[in-house]
Amino acid sequence: MLWAVAIAAEAVGIFWLLRQRQFVGKDGQLVRNPDTGLLEQQGATATFPQWAFITLIVLFVVIAALSITGSFLWKKANRLDPARRSDTVRFFVQNQLGAIIAVIAFVPLIIMVFLNKDMSKGQKTTAGIVGIVLAALAVVLGIDFNPPSVEQYTADQSTVIQLLGQDKVVWVNGGTVYHVCEQVSAIQTGSNKLTGTTAEAVAAGKTRLTLEFASELRKCGLPVPDNATAIADALRAIRDGKTGTALPAPVWASGTQAPITIPDASSSGSTPVPTTTP
Repeated sequence: MLWAVAIAAEAVGIFWLLRQRQFVGKDGQLVRNPDTGLLEQQGATATFPQWAFITLIVLFVVIAALSITGSFLWKKANRLDPARRSDTVRFFVQNQLGAIIAVIAFVPLIIMVFLNKDMSKGQKTTAGIVGIVLAALAVVLGIDFNPPSVEQYTADQSTVIQLLGQDKVVWVNGGTVYHVCEQVSAIQTGSNKLTGTTAEAVAAGKTRLTLEFASELRKCGLPVPDNATAIADALRAIRDGKTGTALPAPVWASGTQAPITIPDASSSGSTPVPTTTP
């Protein structure tokens, strides 16, 4: 809705505000155009009114505020409902829509400013610089430099379940990660310790599982898989966009009771989906 209002404000600027003009000059006189039947002021100079120029600057600021606020809300929505990285086009558009909307909301208006014949050189320069700076700011803030993906969330959730035997993690208000042990310093030094599923952690603003889960398991006296490093490397690769990376199953030392035993899916060609996907 904010983006729609921003684009509507741009339309007002293009189709109404930039068409405002006033005539100055003592030699101007009112004449009738025989071709159109309309009255024209001949001999006078058409200028862009100062009130319209000030309104244009304010309009640029309003469009920027609407565009940037909408982008922040959109990024938050993507954290809760990400796209699949394997769907390349949709993944790009969904995550970078804030930057795309910023371009749509600014570029046509900026072009029309420079094409306006009634504005003075100073007005064009000032309005153009303000528009370009605000447009660049809106585009940069609209870009998601670290977009989430279904693959990342599912890999994190799968890791938590296989390491702990259940989808239960812990986090605090600060930071962006959630943990597998509440005795680590990052949790003890924080306030308002919270526990829940990986989906609930994501909803609370935590975007990923810590890659230091091996040391955290040791801190809580829980078994650590022999291939913890390989699991962490796979999680890192999936977060970096390597969607073809397979997540290794934990390999437990001889005599260690696995927290949970999950059989491999039958080779039917279908991809198993977690019971609850963050």
